Amino acid sequence: MNTIDFSPVVQLTKMDDGTPFIHRDISWLSFNYRVLQEAMDTTVPLLERIKFLAIYSSNLDEFFRVRMANHRNLLRLGKKTKKELNMDPKVVVKEIRRIVNLQQEVFSEVFENMIVPELANHNIRLLRRLDLDDQQIEFVENFFQDHMLPFVQPVLLVRDRIRPFLNNKALYMTLWLKPLDEDKGEPQYALVKIPSDHLQRFIVLPSSGTGHDLIMIDDIVRHSVSWMFPGYEIIDTYSIKLTRDAELYIDDEFSGDLIQKIKDSLQRRHVGPASRFVYDRSMPDDLLEFLKEVFDLEKLDTLREGRYHNNFDFFKFPDFGMTHLKNPPMPPLPYSALEDVGDFWEAIRDRDHLIHVPYQSYEAVVRFFEEASRDPNVTHIKITQYRVARKSRIMQALMEAVKAGKQVSVFIEVKARFDEEANLSWGERLEQAGVNVQYSFPGVKVHAKIALVRRLEEAGPVLYTYLSTGNFHEDTAKVYSDFGLFTRDERLSNEVARVFSFLETVKVPPAPFEHLLVGQFNLRTKLEQLIDYEIEQARQGNKAEIILKMNSIQDAKMVKKLYEASQAGVRIKMIIRGICSVVPEIKGFSENIQVISIVDRFLEHARIFHFHHSGEELLYLSSADWMVRNLSYRVEAAFPVYDLALKREILDYIQIQLNDNVKSRIVDIEFSNAYNRNEADLAIRSQIETYYYVKRKMEQWAPGTA
Repeated sequence: MNTIDFSPVVQLTKMDDGTPFIHRDISWLSFNYRVLQEAMDTTVPLLERIKFLAIYSSNLDEFFRVRMANHRNLLRLGKKTKKELNMDPKVVVKEIRRIVNLQQEVFSEVFENMIVPELANHNIRLLRRLDLDDQQIEFVENFFQDHMLPFVQPVLLVRDRIRPFLNNKALYMTLWLKPLDEDKGEPQYALVKIPSDHLQRFIVLPSSGTGHDLIMIDDIVRHSVSWMFPGYEIIDTYSIKLTRDAELYIDDEFSGDLIQKIKDSLQRRHVGPASRFVYDRSMPDDLLEFLKEVFDLEKLDTLREGRYHNNFDFFKFPDFGMTHLKNPPMPPLPYSALEDVGDFWEAIRDRDHLIHVPYQSYEAVVRFFEEASRDPNVTHIKITQYRVARKSRIMQALMEAVKAGKQVSVFIEVKARFDEEANLSWGERLEQAGVNVQYSFPGVKVHAKIALVRRLEEAGPVLYTYLSTGNFHEDTAKVYSDFGLFTRDERLSNEVARVFSFLETVKVPPAPFEHLLVGQFNLRTKLEQLIDYEIEQARQGNKAEIILKMNSIQDAKMVKKLYEASQAGVRIKMIIRGICSVVPEIKGFSENIQVISIVDRFLEHARIFHFHHSGEELLYLSSADWMVRNLSYRVEAAFPVYDLALKREILDYIQIQLNDNVKSRIVDIEFSNAYNRNEADLAIRSQIETYYYVKRKMEQWAPGTA
């Protein structure tokens, strides 16, 4: 159960010229399986394992709405991907379907044979309709009549009639009906809605015994459907769900009103073409074929799942106060050097500061903006917004700053997928408050995470800068692992100011970037130069080493550049959470490349680029993965860490991750996802080790300590 057979994907693991290269979507499916592994891991607390089932399902849903939809469109148009990769969409689609079907079988086995029995061991019983006692049957029937009946929308399905519209991601139950009067014809099919968009998915039942009884509303519908079809016998019921293409399909970003085009496209997103039709794998073939005909589906649109769909609803599985079935608390540690200091700006003038969320509190970032909003000496505040919390103290501080007479500029990327509506809403609110709002560039996304404050001081205006690997998002900062740097270093602040000038005027900065690596300017070329330097050092017999930590790497040119470095003798270690098109440890290409992936309670989100550079130890933090989109079609920012103490801290963190022998997996050509159990006697779980590393650092820096 712990492995999926990837052997048929050989043709998806090399470029047209034979260079090893794992197709991005096959690699992503392997990553999502690492998420599913966490649900299998009995050392993970039970309710957290249920949460990983939800994460796996949520990830997969987005994957089909975006990536699979793209492949299906290529297939419909008869197009192939870039010639360099020579990957036939039909082959990709078939392989994705095969892998996902296998993963869904594992998912069902984990849920039904591991999670449900373990819940019962803790007196949490997830019941089906045939398990109910008389009291519970009465409760279920009353609940259906009182709360569900208005939403179920029963309809008989008839060929050659106008077919009902299936809402995106909505749950439905298909019914196999037999007329009670046998003279009235053959069995028929019907459809009812499972109203999970209106009601909680899990309903607590009355129980005469100890513990807790639950039922999913899917099974309440199953119990109650006979009332809706008098004159028929219900032979069986099967759940289905349709996922629709989430692409906005803006025909021309370079003409007309881009914002209005995005708004119009958002209205069409929920009625887009099918990207995935999932059905209960126990469904008879005749019924499946009937549904494909009724809803105009092709075989490649369909995927088998278990009894239940929309399993991201497991995020809301009730915990009944059983905290012992959850992860032990790891409350964010306060960064007192900025949170508790009297003069916030003086603290940044004294030295650079680095926070590492979620191990440390995000309060220092919030204070950066709240202090700026009320400080009479602050004249300007600038920030980029890619994803932001729906309730955001940072956005509130920006609106308060305008009231205080400051010039506030916000660049909002409205093409941040699935956050478009939220970002448009924030943009309107900020504009109404008087904030100067700039919106998306045609053809380019702004993904850099930067902010700038201009403050008048005795010596003249001073620029204070915050640069981060993660979004300005107070909620995700509790679960995403990211770094943020506070600095007044003019080498960085002046170049950040030039980035904002570019965003506001769309004019190329008059001077080149010498310290920041900025997408659309020098990001790709500088990274190539840094790798080339290591290659030259290796060829001269000197120490040459690269360490990379990212979400994803898929850019073919960068993959080939790393192979070139490996062949020259550069030692390359990589920590890649998600997509990894690099194939490590292949003779003649990547003998010197090792790749691990870490999936644990926090989402690894920081990007770190480390180059030995003849002992100079160049270190960059970044918003950019090494994807084609990041290196070629986005405004990104990678920023150097110059402070030696902070650099040492980040290198310590990387080493902790490289030593992980509990939650790290080996990334290889076999897609084994084997746990990286090294020979060390001591178990090292990097996220736990990092928390206590940070805690020790905080204690050392606390006032009054030596």
